[in-house]
Amino acid sequence: MASVRKDILIEVRPDDVWAAIRDYGAVHRLVPGFLTDCQIDGDARIVTFHDGRVARELLVDIDDNVRRLVYAEPGGRFVTRSASVQVFSEGGNRTRLVWINDFLPNEFAELIRANMDKAVVVMKQTLEASAGH
Repeated sequence: MASVRKDILIEVRPDDVWAAIRDYGAVHRLVPGFLTDCQIDGDARIVTFHDGRVARELLVDIDDNVRRLVYAEPGGRFVTRSASVQVFSEGGNRTRLVWINDFLPNEFAELIRANMDKAVVVMKQTLEASAGH
């Protein structure tokens, strides 16, 4: 199983970063331009990517105690795909965000890595802009 991990520092209070991450149905506002839409359907969100791909992502867990959100994308072009996003305090107004995507088949590794590279840049910019940086 392939795994891609992104670890970024964000100059925003951890509580504010967590509030944005935990808002499961508003992920498109966190990464505008990368995602163009998000609709809630029960425990799933239907997200539309900038390239037109649509994915149904099931909410697996939201853990406020450890600031961790887990979601999965069963079916479709993946044999399996699950991801977690976790928020850690780095002191003061600094946050470390760790996003991990685990998936099969392994051939999607470069595509997933490239998409995550783009998304974390947009996410960091969006969060810092909303905090006035």
